Amino acid sequence: MFKLLLIEDDETLFQEIKDRLTGWSYDVYGINDFSKVIQEFTAIKPDLVIIDIQLPKFDGFHWCRMIRTHSNVPIIFLSSRDHPTDMVMSMQLGADDFIQKPFHFDVLIAKIQAILRRVYNYNTEPISLKTWSGATVDYEKNVVTNDAGSIELTKNEVFILKILIEHKNKIVSREELIRSLWDDERFVSDNTLTVNVNRLRKKLEELGLGRYIETKIGQGYIAIEEEDANG
Repeated sequence: MFKLLLIEDDETLFQEIKDRLTGWSYDVYGINDFSKVIQEFTAIKPDLVIIDIQLPKFDGFHWCRMIRTHSNVPIIFLSSRDHPTDMVMSMQLGADDFIQKPFHFDVLIAKIQAILRRVYNYNTEPISLKTWSGATVDYEKNVVTNDAGSIELTKNEVFILKILIEHKNKIVSREELIRSLWDDERFVSDNTLTVNVNRLRKKLEELGLGRYIETKIGQGYIAIEEEDANG
């Protein structure tokens, strides 16, 4: 049974979501003290976090940032705020998805299922290390390493990189990436993918690898091997 941490201060909404998710055989936890979110997160060790933006003490962005310093656990924002910058901010902080209130529960459960299936199933593959453009990509630890150092990726970022490397030197369409990431493209915005890829490329730039993930306007993305990029 997967453990979900629902960081929501609206008790009525919390109980409604908890009851629905419990019906899907998820073990759902809440926060008792909103000034001690990280302590409770550490004690619970959830498999996925669902978090509101507007919370007592500190907002959801603060806690997302704090969680990311401790863990790469999948994070879904669930908020009534509808400004595009809220979604962009959540993605930049390392969230995996953003759902706006009011929402259809079927959409929430579909996103939860897709993320859990993606995060906790693909790491069972026997091959956890891959070399690419002079770097080693560790799919299990979500780390990319080369002579310039190491960077840590989120689950979404390493999964995107994995798909691109598997199709190296070939264009992977945005639609294919969306289907692979979220299983059903109806449940994810095109902007979410753009933010994730841009964030991945920015991190790779720290190792001098950013230029090897190219955007093909109107087509998709391509991961280029070093010898092809130089030749």
